[in-house]
Amino acid sequence: MISTFDVFAIVQGLLGARTYGRMVATRGGCAVAATDTIAPGTGTVAAIVPVLNESERLGPCLEGLLAAPSSLTQIVVVDGGSTDGTQALVRGYAARDTRFILVDASPVPCDWNGKAWNLACGLAASDPDATWILTIDADVRPRPTLVASLLGHAAANALDAFSAAPLLELSGALEAIVHPAFLATLVYRYGLPGAIARDARDVQANGQCFLARRELLVRTDAFTAARDSRCDDVTIARHLVRAGARIGFYEGSALSSVRMYSSASDAWRNWPRSLPLRDASTTSAALVDDLATILLVQALPLVLVLISLACGIDRDSLFFRINLGLALGRLGVLAGTRRAYGNVRPTYWLAALADLPCAIRLIQATYARTHTWRGRTLVSEGTHP
Repeated sequence: MISTFDVFAIVQGLLGARTYGRMVATRGGCAVAATDTIAPGTGTVAAIVPVLNESERLGPCLEGLLAAPSSLTQIVVVDGGSTDGTQALVRGYAARDTRFILVDASPVPCDWNGKAWNLACGLAASDPDATWILTIDADVRPRPTLVASLLGHAAANALDAFSAAPLLELSGALEAIVHPAFLATLVYRYGLPGAIARDARDVQANGQCFLARRELLVRTDAFTAARDSRCDDVTIARHLVRAGARIGFYEGSALSSVRMYSSASDAWRNWPRSLPLRDASTTSAALVDDLATILLVQALPLVLVLISLACGIDRDSLFFRINLGLALGRLGVLAGTRRAYGNVRPTYWLAALADLPCAIRLIQATYARTHTWRGRTLVSEGTHP
């Protein structure tokens, strides 16, 4: 007779087979290769940098863009109401290079979230003759080869838009546990980077470094589609896929780096808000599916194996064997995501122990009614006409 434990394990096994099958199907994807050669006919780029009180982080980003070749014809820094000297910093760069333009986009309308508003204002202020729009976050440190490499990748893969994930830098030993646990939730839901999204449900996106055809963004009004989204990057990419665009997500560690958070507690508080467990287009069925995958395939197996060993549960049982297999698979994922980080601490290899608390935190953030960022309450999804 099949026990309740075995039924639970069978459900885990089915979800696990689908999850790891997705990883196998998406393996072998290409990363964005670094190059300083710009092929003829690839067009020009206007960069948009949305900012709010970024004076301590923005300098390296602007220095990297300053070193970009002439194909980057414009750098539009859009400020949502900084009070820390950010605008003065940008004016200093504008005095050095005429490509820099400061746009004061404050105050942010009450029915928009700040980043989406900044992006929309930046697009409106950008050169209408630019072929591409590059959106880049203030904490990203681009290398001089970024623009040429992005243009070459877009041309080689016939892309309309794509994300290039920067190399991740961690603040310390504790964040080396928490951050990879959150990152793994993306791998378990979407598979590995390096592929073109065939359906909006499969979209991965990263607003830290995102290149898109300007004409496409204008025609689809993509930034307005994300006006009330907590994960604007995913909402924008899904919107473009539904419009028929070819969208991809790739590793771009050779092109830029980023320190997303100042500490483990900072990552714990803020990343779950923007992880794409739910955006404005997510259905209830898709949300339940994602929650089940994170809990049953990623977070619980190692815990259940440890409990089984402590309680003397039969090691030949279906329940133990399936959970052991999933736990070993989790360690394989941990080994695979190692290359996403530039300064791996030894504590990185303990990240699987943080999966369950991080999953609970992610669920809590998904159902939270209000979220704040830099002291501002974010607009709730679905509030605009």
